[in-house]
Amino acid sequence: MTKIRAGGEPVRKFLIEHLAEHPTDIVRFTAEKFACTRQAVHKHLQRLISEGAVLQSGQTRSKRYQLAPLVRWNKQYEVGSSLAEDAVWRREVEPQLGKLPENVLYIWHYGFTEMLNNVIDHSGARHVSISIKKTAAKTTIDIYDDGIGIFKKIQAALQLEDERHAVLELAKGKFTTDPENHPGEGIFFSSRIFDQFVISSGEVYFSHDFDEREDWILQASSASGGTLVRMVLHNHTARTLKKVFDKFTSDDDYGFTKTVVPVKLMRYGDDNLVSRSQAKRLLSRFDRFKVVVLDFSGVASVGRAFADEVFRVFKAKHPEVEIIPIHASSEVKRMISRATTLGASGG
Repeated sequence: MTKIRAGGEPVRKFLIEHLAEHPTDIVRFTAEKFACTRQAVHKHLQRLISEGAVLQSGQTRSKRYQLAPLVRWNKQYEVGSSLAEDAVWRREVEPQLGKLPENVLYIWHYGFTEMLNNVIDHSGARHVSISIKKTAAKTTIDIYDDGIGIFKKIQAALQLEDERHAVLELAKGKFTTDPENHPGEGIFFSSRIFDQFVISSGEVYFSHDFDEREDWILQASSASGGTLVRMVLHNHTARTLKKVFDKFTSDDDYGFTKTVVPVKLMRYGDDNLVSRSQAKRLLSRFDRFKVVVLDFSGVASVGRAFADEVFRVFKAKHPEVEIIPIHASSEVKRMISRATTLGASGG
């Protein structure tokens, strides 16, 4: 077997990054990865334990390892005119995060202040609680307010039938209940910059994991008041806020001109996407963008009327908006082709 190079920093980094997924077999898993002995890996694991980065429990074959919380902090604030997100960040949150790469701190600065500002300006809450948990691998920040609930507020503002419809509007971007003071970009970009971004409110829970695909999870949760926002980010990610912004903005004026919409958020349970009314709900506010990418991941088929409304009727009314389907099944592609062919022939 090859030896681990002096210092062993790559091995310790690997241990930290994979410990959560391999709490009982991390030594074997790492030894196989680096083609070295388990004894060699164990020395590096013991060093992390002695440094306080890793916790060990159990004996011999029942040993388990987990990352130790380096920071545990929480505080409750009254929501009022004296509460300012930039002051809370500067005086309380940033010092708790400690030494992190500049790009990581910049992401946290953006995401935290955007989410706390939403609470201050939109939630109608009396109190907001902020908690931070930091390990050697990642940091998690929770923001919980006791307000009306984000999905209920969007449901009321847009007169939606179901709270779950509000998630689709957030996923599109450019939605705000206060358009005079907010552009509706904070949640859209925050949900796409963190390793995991969660909003739980009322009976709705949705989670977005950072991925090239729009991998959203939407489900009902136990009914609860207020809103919980959870943001999770690896402490040494190479990701930058600019790269995420660049995916959705114009080169000329940095305007928010492109969105990626996960079509599966239209489906609830066994619902099929067949009607024009469903399509019209999907199409709402598409005219505010230059490019709309429709991600059909998880959607096996769509009806003729649905496809026709999106790819012929809407396109005829809004030729300036480019609609790009991705990850479509063969059945979905067939329906899209039919609609676009009819549109091209003037049918």
